[in-house]
Amino acid sequence: MGVVTFTEEFTSPIPAPRLFKALILDADNLMPKIAPQAIKSVEIIEGNGGPGSIKQMNFAEGSHFKYVKHRIDALDKDNMTYAYTLIEGDALMDKIESISYEIKLESSPDGGCIGKNTSKYHTKPGVEIKEEDIKSGKEKAAGVFKAVEAYLLANPDAYV
Repeated sequence: MGVVTFTEEFTSPIPAPRLFKALILDADNLMPKIAPQAIKSVEIIEGNGGPGSIKQMNFAEGSHFKYVKHRIDALDKDNMTYAYTLIEGDALMDKIESISYEIKLESSPDGGCIGKNTSKYHTKPGVEIKEEDIKSGKEKAAGVFKAVEAYLLANPDAYV
């Protein structure tokens, strides 16, 4: 099994605590509300929503994928870090065992935030994966992020 790692840094005009609340802590409720064309629902399959919990995200009709399951590995509200692993679902295709994600938000001097996202793709034996192979998934994730950011900009009293 090989591991391919991608690290991305991004900025947002949204203050870090507010973005963390919306994007991480309340994502299960917010995502289907603001992006129903992409995400049908998110449900906790096992656990209480904290580390060790398993969640299932169901995609909307017409999506390339039906669902994914992920396990919450770490959640630190004070340091605004979140780690989870995609463990099951058709988005893994036949090439990937799992995908681990680590997200960290930090306040920036301009009142917004800087985020770092590290993705580790654990491939099945004998499989080589290239960045273009996962470009579509990264673009969809960026689209969901932009939808959350737009929602927060349009609703300044939400998640304060």
